[in-house]
Amino acid sequence: MKKNPSPIALGEPAQAAVAEATAAAEAKAFARQKKHLSLFDAALVKPALWGAFAKLSPRVQWRNPVMFIVYIGSILTTLLWVHALSFPGDTGMSPAFVLAVSIWLWFTVLFANFAEALAEGRSKAQAASLRGLRKDTWAKKMVEPFHGGKWLPLQAPELRRGDVVFVEAHDVIPLDGEVIEGVASVDESAITGESAPVVRESGGDFSAVTGGTRVLSDWLVVRITVNPGESFLDRMIGMVEAAKRQKTPNEIALTILLVALTLVFLMVTVTLLPYSIFSVGAMGAGTVVSLTALVALLVCLIPTTIGGLLSAVGVAGMSRMMQANVIATSGRAVEAAGDVDVLLLDKTGTITHGNRQASAFLTSPGVPQDKLARIALLASLPDETPEGRSIVELARRGGTDDRGVEGAHFVPFTAQTRMSGVNLPAAPNSLDTDAIPLRKGAVDAVRRHVEALGGSMAPEVLRAADEVARRGSTPLAVAEGSRVLGIVELKDIVKTGIRERFAELRRMGIKTVMITGDNKLTAAAIAAEAGVDDFLAEATPEDKLALIRRYQAEGRLVAMTGDGTNDAPALAQADVAVAMGTGTQAAKEAGNMVDLDSNPTKLLEVVETGKALLMTRGSLTTFSIANDVAKYFAIIPAIFVSTYPQLGALNVMRLASPSSAILSAVIFNALVIVFLIPLALKGVRYRPVGAAALLRRNLAIYGLGGLIVPFIGIKLIDWLLVAVGLV
Repeated sequence: MKKNPSPIALGEPAQAAVAEATAAAEAKAFARQKKHLSLFDAALVKPALWGAFAKLSPRVQWRNPVMFIVYIGSILTTLLWVHALSFPGDTGMSPAFVLAVSIWLWFTVLFANFAEALAEGRSKAQAASLRGLRKDTWAKKMVEPFHGGKWLPLQAPELRRGDVVFVEAHDVIPLDGEVIEGVASVDESAITGESAPVVRESGGDFSAVTGGTRVLSDWLVVRITVNPGESFLDRMIGMVEAAKRQKTPNEIALTILLVALTLVFLMVTVTLLPYSIFSVGAMGAGTVVSLTALVALLVCLIPTTIGGLLSAVGVAGMSRMMQANVIATSGRAVEAAGDVDVLLLDKTGTITHGNRQASAFLTSPGVPQDKLARIALLASLPDETPEGRSIVELARRGGTDDRGVEGAHFVPFTAQTRMSGVNLPAAPNSLDTDAIPLRKGAVDAVRRHVEALGGSMAPEVLRAADEVARRGSTPLAVAEGSRVLGIVELKDIVKTGIRERFAELRRMGIKTVMITGDNKLTAAAIAAEAGVDDFLAEATPEDKLALIRRYQAEGRLVAMTGDGTNDAPALAQADVAVAMGTGTQAAKEAGNMVDLDSNPTKLLEVVETGKALLMTRGSLTTFSIANDVAKYFAIIPAIFVSTYPQLGALNVMRLASPSSAILSAVIFNALVIVFLIPLALKGVRYRPVGAAALLRRNLAIYGLGGLIVPFIGIKLIDWLLVAVGLV
């Protein structure tokens, strides 16, 4: 049926050439925009500059408590400058100094706004590129009966779930759907950025098609699985829009910590004014500390660096997932990926190449080879998996045909039964009127089937299945009625380098568990070769769900991949669930991430990206808190030295004057946000080493660096201010 000629004539060669050129151009433009947009590209910087000013609204600033304090301080110092102009003798500070402090406080707010706007701009640019792919197209809606070849022209927005459309070479697939007939080469580069076309066909794991992709050859009959506005492309655009991003639990916890630190410093700073008034009165010397100096001290001591970059780090984490062709539905999913300590991976396609092919028929004693091949072929006809089709092809290469199935009842393969087959009608003039069941499937499933019919599996068949399993291949049993005729051997190959990847995960403290429908012997052989920590053999969807719940009950975070409807319950239960872009709609809706490349091994990159996000946030927090030490040595002596000259000993940087010290610290506090924006957006590179080694490295670079860099930076700014005569 899949090889039938198209019921509709193909387009003209000229139209085909134009369509292919257009598709290639769209794919190149999309890939260029999505993958090669530099960090400070003008297309991002200009909108981010406007966005920095737009975010000065109090309703926006209120969302970030730390920067809201800076925002209030900026307003207060601006009012103090106006007051200093009107009443020069009241403030104790020159209007020029108050203005300079006020300007740099505003810059601090704007730089934080710019970092967030730049991160959001990258996500919005990605969403805009996706919107460019969404265009209204004409669809060929099939008229029942579908095999009559009749269709009606209809615009894509008028289609509804359940409609059946016909697409041929050079047509754009109007909406997401499932192939129910035909085989075709499809260009999905507009979605994945990969130029190589993919094959889509009915049945199996490669039947899903995405709206907006283009058919390159042959034809398909597609049943639409979504309504307009609910397509994968629409959902991708919604996922990428990070402006409405919700804060993750870790981010909320860190925000609470930062707010607590800010309140502590606020209370300390507020008490300094009455303390200064009392000290000046008691000592009879010096001047009362000014409000401008207190605001500068408060802004420099609170964690403004991480407070200004915290939101940008979260948005950038989702953006980096997008650059890896993974769409995260929320920042929570990205963050959870960094905390994962158990990975569940399917054997087929993840640990092995996934192209298990039938390689041999191993018969039971007394069973002819051609009979086993014929029964295996007939029992595999309703099996649309690649393995089932490979059995049919192997039997046909040996000269076996599928005649004699008229009036038969087909039993399709399911993940629950792990068998497929056909019930043949009884032979004419036979005293036995019962249908003859032919089955092919997992050895244990077929064994239970024949035992239910009163039969048994011969010891020779069990030994053959064990030998196949020990070789790392997969044995499938074939039965006619209550008699097992033999074994079909499926061969698969473990991917090169996968053992090293699992060793890296082990060093990261992550346990790897292989899930397979194979028997325990085959699973053990593959697990040993691949180097996974554990395996689950003969797995059903219920077994996967139970395994995830068991690990979660132990307090562990679980990640897994899946692409089928039978994976949906486990995906919904997992903490990090990566659905394949070519998977079913149910799998995509159950997962909290979608891999556009449909590469199950991408789960390893997802975990590394999540850990990089957590490391970036931790590194910036460490640097921000360590920064306070140098600012303390700069500002505290400056505001109290006139009352307590002994505090001049704390001026270890030998700053030129109190005004220079305060202004230098404020300027450094603002500029450090700008210098850390690339780190916040690109992220700290994750290295697969232990937690203790990571902590030591983090403290050495960002803790020690946070102590040393401000001393150098503030002193350099002080020199510059003195050199240009501003203080």
